[in-house]
Amino acid sequence: MTHLRKMMLEELQRRHYAHRTAKTYTRIVQDFAQHFHCSPNKLGPEQIRQYQAHLFQVRKLTPATVSQYASALRFFFVKTLHRRFLAEYIPFPKRPRPLPAVLSHEEVARLIESASNLFHRTLLMTLYSTGMRRAELCRLQVNDIDSRRMMIRIQEGKGRRDREVPLSPKLLETLRVYWRWMKPKTFLFPGTVKHRRADIPISSNTVWFACRQATKAAGITKRLSPHTLRHSYASHLLEAGADLRTIQVLLGHSRLEHTLVYLHLSPKHLQAIPNPLDSLQLSNLDQVKRSWRLEKK
Repeated sequence: MTHLRKMMLEELQRRHYAHRTAKTYTRIVQDFAQHFHCSPNKLGPEQIRQYQAHLFQVRKLTPATVSQYASALRFFFVKTLHRRFLAEYIPFPKRPRPLPAVLSHEEVARLIESASNLFHRTLLMTLYSTGMRRAELCRLQVNDIDSRRMMIRIQEGKGRRDREVPLSPKLLETLRVYWRWMKPKTFLFPGTVKHRRADIPISSNTVWFACRQATKAAGITKRLSPHTLRHSYASHLLEAGADLRTIQVLLGHSRLEHTLVYLHLSPKHLQAIPNPLDSLQLSNLDQVKRSWRLEKK
């Protein structure tokens, strides 16, 4: 391990960054150095500019991915090397912000019913009924299910924050059947080692596969990911009358502005606002000419 890599890892660790984030950041800085065949501490604004342009023009990365590269480079130069002036030379690219896809209640039911087995069915039900992120589901433990209080504890979510969400009676019923069949020890959804069940967290790829398989079997044409169930959960809560602050807490959002997007996804809320066109007094359509030609004066 090089001295610079060790410095960066120590800086990441003392700021308590997630292991996955630390691994990604160090990989990006290593890629940056290899691109110029030079130690990264000897590179400056011009190389950063060329590298970010290369990510877009040659590697065809998305703005979201390039933003992650920018975060890693900013951490390295600003936090590790204390070159704060370089922050202005590492811009975050503008990103399109399309509204996330949301399933209807009927589509969620079809998705769950189309799961290939009890493992996938329970996994999909847990995602939808709690709104947890994919990584949070992978780390969910048997002891996190509190059937006495009817709560589920989500430990160390995004930003290392813990939270609790209500345990659905319908999910609890399924979890009890699932537990008697699977008998998980530590992790509720155990992974595999050499194709054999082991007491380790499930991989995120398995969660993706469960969603893709059920989506195809259900005949759903929307582009769907595990996160779609989180969006659907929040949107359906809003339509059922939950306030934005409550939804923010349940989702584990650090800021309310992240939760506001669900106002745009709720037809019930959008349609409740009267359209100004409907308040106008207009003539009957029978009196409107059908010809599109302009009359000569």
